[in-house]
Amino acid sequence: MIWGAIAAGFLLDLLLGDPVWMPHPVVWMGKAIGKLEGVLRSVFPETEKGQFWGGVLLVAAMVGGSGLFFGGICWAAGRIHPALAFFFQTLWCWQALALKGLAEESEKVCRELEKGDLPAARKAVSRIVGRDTQALTEEGVTKAAVETVAENFSDGVAAPLFYMLLGGAPLAMVYKAINTMDSMVGYRNETYLYFGRAAARLDDAANFLPSRLAALLWIAGAVLAGFDGKKAWKIWRRDRRNHASPNSAQTEAACAGALGIRLAGPASYFGKRYDKPYIGDDLRQPGPEDIRRANRMLYVSGWLALGLGLLARGCVIWLWR
Repeated sequence: MIWGAIAAGFLLDLLLGDPVWMPHPVVWMGKAIGKLEGVLRSVFPETEKGQFWGGVLLVAAMVGGSGLFFGGICWAAGRIHPALAFFFQTLWCWQALALKGLAEESEKVCRELEKGDLPAARKAVSRIVGRDTQALTEEGVTKAAVETVAENFSDGVAAPLFYMLLGGAPLAMVYKAINTMDSMVGYRNETYLYFGRAAARLDDAANFLPSRLAALLWIAGAVLAGFDGKKAWKIWRRDRRNHASPNSAQTEAACAGALGIRLAGPASYFGKRYDKPYIGDDLRQPGPEDIRRANRMLYVSGWLALGLGLLARGCVIWLWR
């Protein structure tokens, strides 16, 4: 059932993406996180220790609640009929993935750049990045889009697939809860330095292995898509630690090497400039077509992740039996 649900969910994501009319579990998670944060901040004292333990309780509630909710529904559905359990497994495998949505949103950025409409390109890229975009140059917009495609291959494709293969849709949804918490409270600023610490650390742990597997898949995908796999391997080996997060630079470094461009560097978040290190070599200026090249590697690497993942699961089950 899990094999079929993963394959069907992947194909549904490729065909339909994330329809706006369909309720999405990540939206529910975001609302739950926001409400829990308000409650916990009112209960725990506004001290470093109080904020930290409030954040720990948020993590426990979201991880435990997500596991019980999604796992419980799949279990109950299976008691009624296997087809109903397959429906929920497929639905949530589909919704845990974000391959087509990521490609479509970055393609919008590319089209605006090709039309020469920089303000529209800044607006388009602001929907998929966390940095300030109002002052970005054409090169800055291009780099932001390419970086997002590469980094979110790990968060939006490889890591969800990894957890689906281990525990089906319920475990993939637990991962999405962890990832959503990190995106909402995992900041190193005055507001979330202590409250969001547990969420950020758990997200680092949850992505540690998937991000490295994602980088290897991206390198292989670069070769199959006709890009420089040797350079992708070299830059990944050299620059994969050039980020405050232990995971975020993994696929970015592989992508920078495959395209022969330099990514990352100084960026502004919430009005504050951060001097981040560069990733890759400054061999040429990035252009809009690099967004499409990154998307080509995204699709090839996604298919590789699905095929190799299902093969690995099959081998493990065969050996276990």
